[in-house]
Amino acid sequence: MSNSQKIREAFSAQGGIFRLAPNWVPRSFCIPGRRIKLHPDDYYALGGARGGIDERWLGCTTPADNGPLTAKNEGISHLIAEDGTLIPLTEAVEELGAELLGERIWNEYHCWPVYSKFFDNLGPLPHHIHQMDEHAALVGMRGKPECYYFPPQLNNHGGHFPYTFFGFEPGTTKEQVKECLINFTKGDNKLTSLSKAYKLEPGTGWDVPPGVLHAPGSYCTYEPQVASDVYAMWQSLVDDQLISEQLLWKNCPEDKIGDFDYLISNMNWELNVDPEFVKHRFMRPVVNKETDAFVDKWICYKSNAVCAKELTILPGKEAVITDAAAYGLIMMQGHGTMNGLPLETPSLIRYGQLTYDEYFVSEATALKGVRIVNESKADPIVMLKHFGPNNPEWKAFFKA
Repeated sequence: MSNSQKIREAFSAQGGIFRLAPNWVPRSFCIPGRRIKLHPDDYYALGGARGGIDERWLGCTTPADNGPLTAKNEGISHLIAEDGTLIPLTEAVEELGAELLGERIWNEYHCWPVYSKFFDNLGPLPHHIHQMDEHAALVGMRGKPECYYFPPQLNNHGGHFPYTFFGFEPGTTKEQVKECLINFTKGDNKLTSLSKAYKLEPGTGWDVPPGVLHAPGSYCTYEPQVASDVYAMWQSLVDDQLISEQLLWKNCPEDKIGDFDYLISNMNWELNVDPEFVKHRFMRPVVNKETDAFVDKWICYKSNAVCAKELTILPGKEAVITDAAAYGLIMMQGHGTMNGLPLETPSLIRYGQLTYDEYFVSEATALKGVRIVNESKADPIVMLKHFGPNNPEWKAFFKA
């Protein structure tokens, strides 16, 4: 049977829902925080040269950009066919198109334009930038808006530095930032001396538009984002670790390498020095719907490019949950069923092990509604769901 046939067989048998395999991604410049349920022996399963596994990508059709050692289909989610075959989600999107994503997303993007991930680093990351569309396009990529949410279930400890730097202090000048970039190879370029760090709080999140500098702290983070791996590191020393100058010029056109004024142009300057940054970018959950059986909350909602929800089904309850668009989901807590498919929240996962904690739900099935049954009398089911651009329900809720 061809992959095309297997895709359609699974899509039909599972009622428009794909079960996805865990999708682990290493980063050579990161140290795992060990909160994403991977077995302790497996955080370096790909070898020392690849670095530790500190990310799990969710509902993703975008390959990771990890340099020359990047494996084939690294970062791309795989659906589990009826016979156990793993098939890249990209092939399912190509095969099903609007049947999977809906006419609105398919006609505009001809792809699944977002994904989410768990980012789980023991220490902070360097102050870095995701380029805006106009600059990313120069290297054949898309700009990357992203959002953060800190799931309480994955943050039993805060790591080494549970604070995130965002942008720059109001009054900072572009000349000051440029001087730091020029000093990148001279040790600590002191970029974060121009910035402000905010203490992170489990159960809350932040919106990070492209062009905004940010140095993520050491909480385990759920990150819905546009499907792109474009970035450049602007801080030269973080957590006593020197950053390669190559990463300063990452995703920079060859003819602009060495041009510090070009780097400065990559910033959305007004957003970086916004005196009301917290008011405009910080997010606490907002209740969308609530009954005696479930609570549906928006957790990422300040960007039209991607949004996310947290759904809780209370102990011993069941509910039919409708959504206005296709989505990827990941289980945070509890166990039960979704349209008869198993829902489980594993406490420990071996590298290569298949699970029942991640699914991709087609638009037609989301609109019809999925019946979720909580089989526990004590433990709630909690799941996180990420959606693509301009989710109609999001637009109606926040733009009404």
